[in-house]
Amino acid sequence: MERQRMKFTFPPDLVTQPVIYNMGKQFHVVTNIRRANVSRDRGWMILEISGGEAEIQRAIQWAKEQGVRVDPIEGDIVAG
Repeated sequence: MERQRMKFTFPPDLVTQPVIYNMGKQFHVVTNIRRANVSRDRGWMILEISGGEAEIQRAIQWAKEQGVRVDPIEGDIVAG
């Protein structure tokens, strides 16, 4: 099972939408929120995504198509 850590940055119109839930249901990936900061008009989250490599890539591409900015993260953001 592949595991990737990504930073998701949400525009105001997506802050109240269940993007992470929908991504997990649609692409059969497991999401683990490592850190997040969400307010009424903006939000970001460090997300660990586990699953098959192809499914993870499809899920990330889908999130980008929804309007989420996705950036890779290296290392353990919680421990460090």
